[in-house]
Amino acid sequence: MPQPLSHIRVLDLTRVLAGPWAAQNLADLGAEVIKVERPGIGDDTRTWGPPWMKTPEGEETRESAYFLSVNRGKKSIAIDIASAAGQALVRELVVHCDVLIENYKVGDLARYGLAWDDLRVLNPKLVYCSVTGFGQDGPYANRPGYDFIFQGMGGLMSITGERDDLPGGGPQKVGIAVTDVMTGMYACLAITAALNHRQIHGKGQYIDMALFDAIVAFNANQILNYWMSGNIPKRWGNAHINICPYEVFATSDGFIILAVGNDNQFRNFCRVAGHPDLATDERYLTNPLRLAHRTELVPVVREIIRTRPMAQWISDLEAASVPCGPINNMEQVFEDPQVQHRGMRVDIPHPLGGTVPSVANPMRFSETPLEYPLAPPLLGQHTDDVLCRVLGYDAARIGALRAAGTVG
Repeated sequence: MPQPLSHIRVLDLTRVLAGPWAAQNLADLGAEVIKVERPGIGDDTRTWGPPWMKTPEGEETRESAYFLSVNRGKKSIAIDIASAAGQALVRELVVHCDVLIENYKVGDLARYGLAWDDLRVLNPKLVYCSVTGFGQDGPYANRPGYDFIFQGMGGLMSITGERDDLPGGGPQKVGIAVTDVMTGMYACLAITAALNHRQIHGKGQYIDMALFDAIVAFNANQILNYWMSGNIPKRWGNAHINICPYEVFATSDGFIILAVGNDNQFRNFCRVAGHPDLATDERYLTNPLRLAHRTELVPVVREIIRTRPMAQWISDLEAASVPCGPINNMEQVFEDPQVQHRGMRVDIPHPLGGTVPSVANPMRFSETPLEYPLAPPLLGQHTDDVLCRVLGYDAARIGALRAAGTVG
């Protein structure tokens, strides 16, 4: 069955995480994604191992887990875009593509004649998306940047981590490169919106995506909390600034997350906990009151939770419709029956033999269910195929390009 974007061809000039994440989402949706890589080197993350993929015989390859995590569904073509011949090849490909995604430094592709202003002349319907640290303009436009820096600059670390007055207090980054992932998601949405606009109006456009913008926007309700109150949000560790009790509690044999989101859930918790008196205490009748008396309520809840094992709490609270859950490690996540039922792991046949594991895309469509026909590609695996099928080159012409070092 045709996929949602099976009519779209994407030229992917990105590397590392934010851009490749956007392109992988488009590939999951059925787009043909042609990943342009440097001959002999490829995407930087190809060398970001260990861990490495292993063959069915147990031998380590040089396919890093990092690269494999963000490049499934793509075709790799190795082109030296620093050469005039390589630049000419990219321009030829652009004529046959709907989307171009790049994450070079501001102005870099203009030196190669591959900027938006250069390519829209060749293909007026092109959707061109640039992903940079700080965007195409402004006082920081030429600065490099990494996720860690953006988490700090964008305010996320000011609200992430334990309270300063508690052991281990201080700013913490999120455990994944959340800035890159969120920027990739925003970029994917922007690209699909631009494609819809093109379908109606017949014209491509330029998309300027900045990691800094994305992480600032990611702060969501915390920004409005500040604007509405004038109070700068602080770190609350695992507690919630607007809801109580809503944090991690130690059981007799582990930890659970208790997330009481409304007054009825609090009454149900108190009943299950064997302390109905807490639900009628005037200090705890409503969420605003519970927040005002957080320092009194939380220690009481903490002592109650310690009296039973984790599994019993989860069973009893779930039966009473009180949101709760365990804190799983990655092994436990994929042992979870709900995760297994939803098919969140897919194994894709790899050209080196065996399969490569991949995390399924969480988008579920009733009419066009997603498929995963292509594993993350070997470097230059599809060079001949793309040049022949898309541009009509014959073997002799491709061989001459390869001999000259233009392609790999």
